[in-house]
Amino acid sequence: MRAAWLLGALVVPQLLGFSHGARGVEREWEGGWGGAQEEEREREALMLKHLQEALGLPVRRGDQNPEGNSEGRGAWATEEDGQGEEGEEEPTPTPHVSPSPSPTPEDAITYILGRLAGLDAGLHQVHVRLHALDTRVAELTRGLRQLREVAGDTRDAVQALQEAQSRAEREHGRLEGCLKGARLGHKCFLLSRDFEAQAAAQARCVARGGSLAQPADSRQMETLTRYLRAALAPYNWPVWLGVHDRRAEGLYLFENGQRVSFFAWHRVPSPEPGVRPSAAPHPLSPNQPNGGVLENCVAQASDDGSWWDHDCDRRLYYVCEFPY
Repeated sequence: MRAAWLLGALVVPQLLGFSHGARGVEREWEGGWGGAQEEEREREALMLKHLQEALGLPVRRGDQNPEGNSEGRGAWATEEDGQGEEGEEEPTPTPHVSPSPSPTPEDAITYILGRLAGLDAGLHQVHVRLHALDTRVAELTRGLRQLREVAGDTRDAVQALQEAQSRAEREHGRLEGCLKGARLGHKCFLLSRDFEAQAAAQARCVARGGSLAQPADSRQMETLTRYLRAALAPYNWPVWLGVHDRRAEGLYLFENGQRVSFFAWHRVPSPEPGVRPSAAPHPLSPNQPNGGVLENCVAQASDDGSWWDHDCDRRLYYVCEFPY
């Protein structure tokens, strides 16, 4: 029994000392780490304060890290609890971390000047790129001007080609008219079997180097009549001539503006001797012209060569006249 008591008296104080030592090491570590964090927060707050003063910004009073006081109070409370538990044991000294030097106004100015230098370098790069862009725009403008000049030259060349083509078509039409049609003196007549209104037929003849036929005397009229009868026999087709009274009713003009002095109007045949003439003409074969203001263009019948007035918008065959 006495041996057990002696063993307890020797072992228990050792175990209690080991426990208090472990607690002291733990408090020393926590105290050192907490102090380092607090020093770091104070240094950052001081740097921010100096930058705000250098830039002229208002300094908020609430940025003094209120958490630091609560943490400090918590640390002091922890230390007091530890002292109460340990009794007469002395507190373990916490390692002291030397604070980093506080930034001065010169440091803030240096920082601002560095940022301004960076901005100046960026602006210089922008100016360089703008200069390159201006140079490129000038080159493109010069190229566009050259393209416009080339386009103008091309337009002139195309216009010259079109004029040459028009002259060639007129010459080809004239030659074709005199080779394939009927020729009399210095005129050639050529029939076209395309249905056109009188104005469109005139335009087609002009494009081929001629005009709608303009028989000026009985000789030309006989030649044109024989040609049309042979070309369209055994049928009777009205064929447009270059004769009209569009300018004034009853005033018949050729397409070249000259006044018509020779006419071959259709007339109702005279009755045979001893036969009493009919009081009313045949409705399908009246005397011409009879259309008034509604029929202002002249067409020639292909069977007998007589002239009939028709509506100018009617689509008929037409015969062109070419100089020889």
